[in-house]
Amino acid sequence: MQITAFYASLLVPLFLLLSVRIIRMRFGARVSIGDGGDKELLRRMRVHSNFAEYVPFALVLMGLAESLALDARLLHGAGIALLLGRAAHAYGMSQSKDILPLRSGGVIATSLVLIVLAASCFYLSTRRGLGF
Repeated sequence: MQITAFYASLLVPLFLLLSVRIIRMRFGARVSIGDGGDKELLRRMRVHSNFAEYVPFALVLMGLAESLALDARLLHGAGIALLLGRAAHAYGMSQSKDILPLRSGGVIATSLVLIVLAASCFYLSTRRGLGF
């Protein structure tokens, strides 16, 4: 699963950057749990959580699709779209006033990646038979 591993390795620095942004703000605001009523900290937490909610699922689907021999061009397309979509979403949502086109574009890109990969996994797995 070299292609999936490649994109996972590119997504980890973004995840860590989002984590560090929260840690630094928590330290400065002296908030150890929750958001302490700080709207900016809550925003950063939601950006990070959104990434953590979608990326692992997309990478699992990508790995499964790769194991089922999905065409490498489709896997790279999905990986690039996922990476760019998550970066756009994180940046657009991280601003004090959302940059809606980036945030929405990130959601759309991520959703399309999930749909394409899920459909690919469904097609490839059923084409080979499910062993019933």
